[in-house]
Amino acid sequence: MKRLLPLLAAALLLPRLAAAGPADYVHTPTVEYGEREIEFKMGSARKGDDPRESEYSIGYGYGAKEWWFTELYVKYKRANDEPTKYDAIEWENKFQLTETGKYPIDVGFLVEIERPKDRSEGWEVRWGPLFQTEFGKLQLNGNLLFQRNYRADFANDTQFQYQWQAKYRWHPEFEFGLQGFGELGKWNAWLPRDDRTHTVGPAVFGKVRLGSGQAIKYNAAVLVGNSPAAPDRAFRAQVEFEF
Repeated sequence: MKRLLPLLAAALLLPRLAAAGPADYVHTPTVEYGEREIEFKMGSARKGDDPRESEYSIGYGYGAKEWWFTELYVKYKRANDEPTKYDAIEWENKFQLTETGKYPIDVGFLVEIERPKDRSEGWEVRWGPLFQTEFGKLQLNGNLLFQRNYRADFANDTQFQYQWQAKYRWHPEFEFGLQGFGELGKWNAWLPRDDRTHTVGPAVFGKVRLGSGQAIKYNAAVLVGNSPAAPDRAFRAQVEFEF
């Protein structure tokens, strides 16, 4: 019985460890050297009659090199109808691997390190390649991400996630398109089809320049579940003040 209880706890914990939160966003591979930003992200998702899950984060980022953008977040979470609580600190690093526009596909690489408030979860690390290409005014992005918790109280495997978006660059202040997110389970042994999560929905984007090198950049999406295990509905948004 003593051995069974930790195994049951791990079974309940691992799906949450592997899952990307509702505030997750589509990463792009390009870096702007010298840019500083204050960023706010939020997301909310619900499945059936389950309590709504919401996440919020605020971060400060800096283009430290022509090829490296680094950002530090403080993250908060609300779940199970409880008050919003501090959840984690995250350090995000994006590396631009190709010169913008030099090749048909721009390539970057993402590394995120998160330290949850719940120390039993250890250190959450997510990494993977970022891709972007353009056809006229149409911009396409696709990311392949791997996630694992290290030094956690329970053994866990590397999980596989994906992100994609298609954006029509109508005007700099207002662009529109689609976004999609998915989680497939263990990277080398995917979950059964009904247990995978896929969400997709319309998205808007824009950048409003304020002068003196300052701008407000935004994007938001309404997502619907496209698999039995996915949330029925989700909303996510991201606002950046660049200076």
